[in-house]
Amino acid sequence: MVRQPSVLGRFSSRLHDERTASWLGIWLGVSFGVAFLTGLISHFMQQPPDWLRWPSRPVNLYRVTQGLHVIGGLATIPLLLAKMWTVYPKLFQWPSLRSVRHAVERGLIFLLVAAALFQMLTGLLNIAYWYAFPFFFTVAHYWTGYILIGALIIHVVNEWSKVQRTVMKRPEDGVNRRAFLFTVAAASGAVMLTTVGETFSPLARLAVLAPRRPGVGPARLPVNTSAVAAGVTTTARKPGWTLTVTGRVEKELTFTMAELRALPQHTERLPISCVEGWSASGDWTGVRLRDLLRMAGVAADAQVRVESLQRGGPYRKSWVDPPHWRDPLTLLALDLNGAPLDLDHGSPCRLIAPNRPGVLQTKWLHTVVVA
Repeated sequence: MVRQPSVLGRFSSRLHDERTASWLGIWLGVSFGVAFLTGLISHFMQQPPDWLRWPSRPVNLYRVTQGLHVIGGLATIPLLLAKMWTVYPKLFQWPSLRSVRHAVERGLIFLLVAAALFQMLTGLLNIAYWYAFPFFFTVAHYWTGYILIGALIIHVVNEWSKVQRTVMKRPEDGVNRRAFLFTVAAASGAVMLTTVGETFSPLARLAVLAPRRPGVGPARLPVNTSAVAAGVTTTARKPGWTLTVTGRVEKELTFTMAELRALPQHTERLPISCVEGWSASGDWTGVRLRDLLRMAGVAADAQVRVESLQRGGPYRKSWVDPPHWRDPLTLLALDLNGAPLDLDHGSPCRLIAPNRPGVLQTKWLHTVVVA
């Protein structure tokens, strides 16, 4: 019998080795872990279970965690591509399945790679506002995150002894490997440098890859959903607009714009922090939500729902839990940066609260319901 030459012989680069793959795997493991944890924070802030009450302080907590989630996720792309390039010769090993255990291992690796690529691709499309898929992004991204982290944990447990052995072993040809790993790290760093300005304003000019940058937009603040897209250009401008406080209250209240402006006005500097990773701060002026609710007579543990003039969409209503509506920083804003709200920023009135995702800073308000 003539033994066929190993297909692996075609891959002559010494970078297709366990040591390079191990270092990239460690970096990816840390990156995926951070992305999973910060992703959970974002998900449960938007859809908290009944037992969970997110605090309103620190003010910039969501800004930091979601910025880390998106910007760190983008920086992971060069790591993932380098890792796949390093290990792809194993796809050509023969026999491809040596045992039942080997088949299970390869199946889990396929699941891991598929989940990672899915998260990266859909995440990129989401921050680019291009929803070229038939499913709801946040639901798919959330559940695929569990698949990814579960497959990753199993893979780490299975490969840990090999990683320890190869990482601790003294390399014989470290120069090429160090140059390769440095290049990959530099690529990730470049991605971070050109996107971090979307949430860290001092570096905004460097954020050439960011979909939104601080200082760009009406009143020097970016906009995600415009009034045209929300279908409120007519209703939000309609004369006679009023804001109603209703539900489980001692006294139902209705305010015209003039009556709202006659109440004590407060100015707070708060960020809009969006799920796409960008954040920008503004000086918001308006009435404290807790002041209106106390005027109406509500219980200290009441649940509050704010409703928009927008007629459709999953975010036309949002819940404001006690830690937020009792916070003096939470406003029903009428002005932004010293001028009346632009229509795209939620005129005539919008919610702005600390440590809250941008999609829950409801715009074009007309009703506050106490449940």
